[in-house]
Amino acid sequence: MMKFLFDRDTWQEVWDSMTKNKVRTVITMVGVWWGILLLIGLLGAARGMENSFNRSFSNFATNSVFIWGQSTSMPFKGFQEGKRVVLKLSDAKRIEENVEGIEFVVPRNQSQGFVVRGMLSGTYNIAGDYPLLDVVQKKKMKKGRFINQNDIDRKRKVVAISEDIYKQLFEKDEEPIGELIRINNMNFQVIGIFEVSNFGGPQSEMHIPFTTFQQIYNQGDKIGWMMITGKPEYDIKQIEEDAKLILKNLNKIHPQDKRAFGSFNLGEMFGRVTGFLVGMQFLTWFVGIATLIAGVFAIGAILLITVKERTKEIGVRRALGATPFEIKRQIVVEAVFLTLIAGLFGIITGGWILIALDNAFGQGDDAQIVNASVSIAIVFLALIILVILGTLIGLIPAFKATSVKPIDALRDE
Repeated sequence: MMKFLFDRDTWQEVWDSMTKNKVRTVITMVGVWWGILLLIGLLGAARGMENSFNRSFSNFATNSVFIWGQSTSMPFKGFQEGKRVVLKLSDAKRIEENVEGIEFVVPRNQSQGFVVRGMLSGTYNIAGDYPLLDVVQKKKMKKGRFINQNDIDRKRKVVAISEDIYKQLFEKDEEPIGELIRINNMNFQVIGIFEVSNFGGPQSEMHIPFTTFQQIYNQGDKIGWMMITGKPEYDIKQIEEDAKLILKNLNKIHPQDKRAFGSFNLGEMFGRVTGFLVGMQFLTWFVGIATLIAGVFAIGAILLITVKERTKEIGVRRALGATPFEIKRQIVVEAVFLTLIAGLFGIITGGWILIALDNAFGQGDDAQIVNASVSIAIVFLALIILVILGTLIGLIPAFKATSVKPIDALRDE
């Protein structure tokens, strides 16, 4: 077989067959070219969207849910409908102790604050937080640090500000760390500048120690909301339901009251988006392979026509001693060669398209497609599929070519 593949006459015959009708050969190859191009392009674009999504959530503990208090919709145990629900630090502690599968519970507070520095001022979101927030919602620090436990224990008046606030309150290239800003007429020392991710709350946000927030806003034991993070192997939807049930018991709320607590289940949303991306990749494979099969069938159809045109030539070869196996082998080689050449052009063109997509949509922090690419393993898999399909489809005209008796083929006009 190897001798046959390296035989000059073999490839001369393949070349003569392809060039005898150039237009038909090109049209034949276009189907396979388009199929592999579609497969590579769509798979690369899907991977780019997945990379963009993963980058947006790279700093988050995605198996998380946010819960806050609202108003009751049902009377219960002497309390009328419409009772305002206020969460407390003790609620967060009870949830952490009693709900199975919880990794972290992060109480949080937030308010608006008027911030002044020299002649510059603005109104921004002021969040009271624990250092644990930097674990479940990692801050990309551009300069300095985030809040630490020492800040919490000493109720320090320190603040970490977003890059957006830094640009509004400081001159370009001015060193902010250690500088003072006034928040609601109180001096706070800047300890860090962080970059806000695409998904992570307001652009203009600053964080102060949770205990400092309690003191200056007279919050006592109250919290605005809590972020609950589950262990990877646990269902965050079940954790959310269990946490709400405990909160209802602690706050004397009817078990069927669905309005008392608001929530946003990041893990559930993340799962839906991940499922969508998996489904899109499956659809891409289905469409791409279906198009490939259609293109390869076109090659088979054209080769059947070619075999019909070469009936007399095949009869002469049979009369001169060529075996049916040799005839079949030649036809299959032509089919595989056409398929591979078209496939390689499709892979190269698909690569160019992915480069163009990356240049057009993959630049910047808010890029919609990040590093649109296809792994080498997938490229090789696509080539193997092409070889298999080309071989199988080549067998149809090959058997057709050897089904005609040599004497009948020589009489064919």
